[in-house]
Amino acid sequence: MSFKTLCSFLLSLVLLLPVAAHAQQPATQKQIQYLSGTDNRRTVKWDFYCTGGRKSGYWTTIAVPSCWEQEGFGLYNYGRDYKTYGKNFRFADEQGLYKHSFTVPASWRGRRIEIVFEGSMTDTEVKVNGQVAGTVHQGAFYRFKYDITDKLKYDAPNVLEVKVSKMSAEPTVNNAERLADYWVFGGIFRPVYLQSYPQQFLENVGIDAKANGSFAVRANVRNVRQPAQVQADILDVSGQVVGTARAEVAANDTVVRLATTLRNPRQWTAETPNLYRTRLTLRNGSETQYQTTEQFGFRTIEIRRGKGIYVNGTQVKMKGTNRHSWWPETGRTLNDSIHLADVKLIKEMNMNAVRMSHYPPDAKFLQLCDSLGLYVLDELAGWQTAYSTKAGEPLVREMVLKDQNHPSIIFWSNGNEGGTNKELDDDYGRYDFSNRPVIHAHHKPGNEHNGIDTNHYENFYSTQKILADSLIYMPTEFLHSQDDGGGGAGLADLWELHWKAQRSAGGFLWALVDEGIVRTDQNNIIDVNAVNAPDGVLGPHREKEGSFFAIREIFSPIKIRLKELPTKFNGSLDVENRYHHTNLNQCFFQWELVNYRKPNDPFAGSITGKKSRIKSPAVASLAAGKLKLELPKDWKNYDALVLSAYDPFKNLVYKWTWRTGSNAKLLDGVLALQAKENKAVEVTEIDTALTVKASNITVTFSKTSGHITAVTGNNGDRLSFTNGPVLVAGTSKFTGLQHRTEADGEIIEASYSGDLKTVRWKMHGNGWLRMEYEYALSGDHPFAGISFTYPENFVIGAKWLGQGPYRVWKNRLQGVSTNVWENANNNTHTAAAPWIYPEFKGYFADIAWMEMNTVEGKFLIASPDKGLFIRRFNFYGLSGIKPAPGLPNGDISFLDAIPPIGTKLGLNIDNNPKNLGPDSETNHLSGAPMKRTLFFYFGLAPADSKPQPYTAPVKDDLF
Repeated sequence: MSFKTLCSFLLSLVLLLPVAAHAQQPATQKQIQYLSGTDNRRTVKWDFYCTGGRKSGYWTTIAVPSCWEQEGFGLYNYGRDYKTYGKNFRFADEQGLYKHSFTVPASWRGRRIEIVFEGSMTDTEVKVNGQVAGTVHQGAFYRFKYDITDKLKYDAPNVLEVKVSKMSAEPTVNNAERLADYWVFGGIFRPVYLQSYPQQFLENVGIDAKANGSFAVRANVRNVRQPAQVQADILDVSGQVVGTARAEVAANDTVVRLATTLRNPRQWTAETPNLYRTRLTLRNGSETQYQTTEQFGFRTIEIRRGKGIYVNGTQVKMKGTNRHSWWPETGRTLNDSIHLADVKLIKEMNMNAVRMSHYPPDAKFLQLCDSLGLYVLDELAGWQTAYSTKAGEPLVREMVLKDQNHPSIIFWSNGNEGGTNKELDDDYGRYDFSNRPVIHAHHKPGNEHNGIDTNHYENFYSTQKILADSLIYMPTEFLHSQDDGGGGAGLADLWELHWKAQRSAGGFLWALVDEGIVRTDQNNIIDVNAVNAPDGVLGPHREKEGSFFAIREIFSPIKIRLKELPTKFNGSLDVENRYHHTNLNQCFFQWELVNYRKPNDPFAGSITGKKSRIKSPAVASLAAGKLKLELPKDWKNYDALVLSAYDPFKNLVYKWTWRTGSNAKLLDGVLALQAKENKAVEVTEIDTALTVKASNITVTFSKTSGHITAVTGNNGDRLSFTNGPVLVAGTSKFTGLQHRTEADGEIIEASYSGDLKTVRWKMHGNGWLRMEYEYALSGDHPFAGISFTYPENFVIGAKWLGQGPYRVWKNRLQGVSTNVWENANNNTHTAAAPWIYPEFKGYFADIAWMEMNTVEGKFLIASPDKGLFIRRFNFYGLSGIKPAPGLPNGDISFLDAIPPIGTKLGLNIDNNPKNLGPDSETNHLSGAPMKRTLFFYFGLAPADSKPQPYTAPVKDDLF
């Protein structure tokens, strides 16, 4: 079964769950009846009264589950508002009163019935038929339940009343959950349902299944009044019983334990998410009293102090991210499609882990992590302040009992960045039968726990020091991805450092998504609370930033380091297997030979000439080997070689592209320097200017600066490409302009003193303008090259052959590939509305040609030299009073060096990206000459097709 088919199958099963839940289950099983809807797409209307803010003071209805702000009630708050506005600030503290009428099946009479809330923000008081169901629940992100058997009617409707207080009466609950760097809401935001059991049943089933096949179960036994038996059958993926454990239960026993061993189990890892089920049956003689099933996996988690984290005996490094439960229209009320999309996006980045920041997620998300393969850090809330012991103890219990059998969960995280109550550390093992390790996610040194330091936001050099110490280091947050910084920028150096260090356990980037909320009080704009919430590598609706693709390449478990094909390439590639539990012979590879489309083609992209799937080499996990492509003899006749690698589930791991020749080869059919007929170049000279004209293209040069001062395209209209060349770094002084005629064109030479040495132009008779220039810079510079000006508001879009489609930084060159790309002009600032990606503006790498499409016409730039960066217009990477990094002068720049980008956290820009590692240092230039050739064509090249039947007006008054 392919991965895509598997995902579709799993999703169809998940989507059927709510329907199945309403279906009548056998009396010997737990039966479910939803009172609310099941997710943000299928809700149920309840009566509702809001005590404050919008739509308050009267009874109406509300969709359940939901965050009530998203239904138009109450007021919004961001969790850091207390910091933003100071001591006089007060959080919105409205309450929501819910009423709902429901009936109970007559067949449930005589059974135990509980009402279950999957999540409610925050204090929740429940009444059934006017009777209090139990103590007020305090804590938003946790499943809680009440036994309401003695409060129900079976022959008449029942009335459920729920009072939800947005702010808790318990200060430490507010401190842990609401004084936080995320949006805070109110409401019953996860489903509510009834569950019924026969009088004798099992609950709180805990499974401990190790990689060696040892299997143990612990469960609470309820209401057994005479000797009974419990049997645990182990079922494989096909439903076959492959193992059995049995135990006797005496009358009034409350706990039962069973154990057995399965020979050679299929082990669970993030790469091999093999799952089993256990079917537990409670019998009295031959009569089945109760039956339930739990899903699990065989795997062993070890912390080997001073060495690392081991899964099934193999050291594993976490390639992870931090995930909030989030959707812009509905806040923290989600659905199974969103959960599935997030898991697939995380795995698409070649990640193997996710941290639940900063609270436990919906159960469905964990089920998908189990079945598709992600390691999970499941976290107790506590953003930077902890729950009290009294408030926290029941919440630890609720979290662990809900989540304990998910094999994906490898650690419990006891709070975040100071939100750790160490008195709760031993509570996790009290309820978790497999006794997973507990970690402390921290942002200050000295808070390691269980031999693991998780300190946040260390740079390259401080990370080196930590990894040289005695502790395992696993940052639970690093490379804060605000604006266009962090994320993939600087990751290559940091990841290589972690990968090669014995005591590294990998880490978790901050974060997956920008938390933008659709403001129902502000005309449905998407609000990221200015600098506070736009810190993901995905937008609110999962729009992909450039860092997404850079991370994908850097984290690729199949590593091919070759950047350029050698002259005598024999089809053999060095390949490194960075999988932990997968041999490369379980993957497959495919090569393609392609030709790139030309500027005058109506489409971007390339055309595949030949392709073939190749034999995968047997390279063991964490080993290196050779991949032999077996290319045809004519492979050099194509423009590029493309290699795709797929994992055992047929997911694309990564795609590499290599040009088969030089840029000059790629410009065949683009550059046409030899005219079909030898056309003369017209030269006009006055005191201050020199003008050359060929094939209806006119270029004017200043005799006082050497700059282009005017251009007319071959459409007869002005093109505002002027004021260059000027150096973007260094100094130069114009000293003179000379020209002479050659057989095939006119030469214009501008001379300079300073860092710009020479600029030599040649206008060819067919209108192509050649520019050859040389400069030399010494010292440290953010960028190097030349600039021109062009009004960006005149630009419609661009098409280019080079790296793309995303922009790059010096320390984020990964995640782009060579192709013909096309992008319409947009004004996107990364992580800001309207999240249109790729960004049009930025630095674009390794350009062979670029065609600018403007309201004045088109013009084409080409270079036969490798390594050209083109900067398109004005943009910022990191927003601030002074955005960073700074930009070159001009609007369009042709560069040999570009700047790195740093990181930003809130208002604080790190202006020292060099701390992120060698790739993030500024450019150290030696003074060696830099030479480059550019070609310009101002207008559309002549077409071979017949003229079309229309006559253009002589004058267009619009322009």
